[in-house]
Amino acid sequence: MTATAPPVDDRPERPAGDDERLLRASPLRALLGRPELGSVVGAVAVFLFFAVVADSFLRAASFGTVLYAASTIGIMAVPVALLMIGGEFDLSAGVMVTSSALISSMISYQMTANVWVGVLVSLLVTLAFGAFNGVLLTRTKLPSFIITLGTFLMLTGLNLGLTKLISRTVSTKSIGDMEGFSSARKLFASQLTIGDVDLKVTILWWAALVALATWILLRTRFGNWIFAAGGNAEAARAVGVPVRKTKIGLYMGVAFCAWVSGQHLLFSFDVVQSGEGVGNELIYIIAAVIGGCLITGGYGSAIGSAVGAFIFGMTSKGIVYAEWNPDWFKFFLGAMLLLATLLNAWVRKRAEASR
Repeated sequence: MTATAPPVDDRPERPAGDDERLLRASPLRALLGRPELGSVVGAVAVFLFFAVVADSFLRAASFGTVLYAASTIGIMAVPVALLMIGGEFDLSAGVMVTSSALISSMISYQMTANVWVGVLVSLLVTLAFGAFNGVLLTRTKLPSFIITLGTFLMLTGLNLGLTKLISRTVSTKSIGDMEGFSSARKLFASQLTIGDVDLKVTILWWAALVALATWILLRTRFGNWIFAAGGNAEAARAVGVPVRKTKIGLYMGVAFCAWVSGQHLLFSFDVVQSGEGVGNELIYIIAAVIGGCLITGGYGSAIGSAVGAFIFGMTSKGIVYAEWNPDWFKFFLGAMLLLATLLNAWVRKRAEASR
């Protein structure tokens, strides 16, 4: 019997402990793998376009206006992006903002209490809305589209019905002269001036939320759970990821940011129209998708959602500065969504091919 020699491995030896999973990726490969790369390219293109076609777009005052428009969308785009990375949607996010503002206003006015009482009650109730979405989703196993569409319709009806029942009109009563209003306005609706630029406090809220969400995604166990739950929920459960708690937490995160946005809405004007917010949920989703989040979950970033919101702000105000008919805004928004999705898909394929 002839013995067969074992195959010779002529590959160069690697030092012990040199696990290929731990090898550093090249800077170019790491850059191509970032979810927000496509949106950054798109943001640069949009900026250059409006810088050319609109003379007033590059003024310092205009920059503050663009940032404000972006921040009002960006505050909600951040938690919506995290929720999409976790594999879910929330179609009730837009009207939840209005619900939060209405609760604060009506509780404060009807109880003739310090407005901070209404603000805190609103926080608790809004978080309960988020928990309701998350618990119902995880208990029933129904698609998040159906769950949150139902919540959207219920909140839309409650916003209008309760406002008319209590205030006898479709808007709340003014609370501008109530105790605590000025301090609440400082927190949620003030502005600071730096040179010739007026910056709303929502820009600071937005920046803080983006930083917090980025830290959660990249530096915490909960961030790993979000990616795992969105990538493959069953596989995540099999390795011990608390998928149910993760998704409930994500919906409560959306609710918290809806509360922040709702208080800004209230303390900017001291009254709230009950029909506001309808349709905004799609804008939040669009900002997240433009920023690199996949519809299928498991991929995206908070920074990308911020870039998507910034593109929205530049487009909405750039059209005004260019003195175009604002009726074209939705067309540009739809075109940006398609182009950004195609660009993100191309970048992702290039990143996968370079591995």
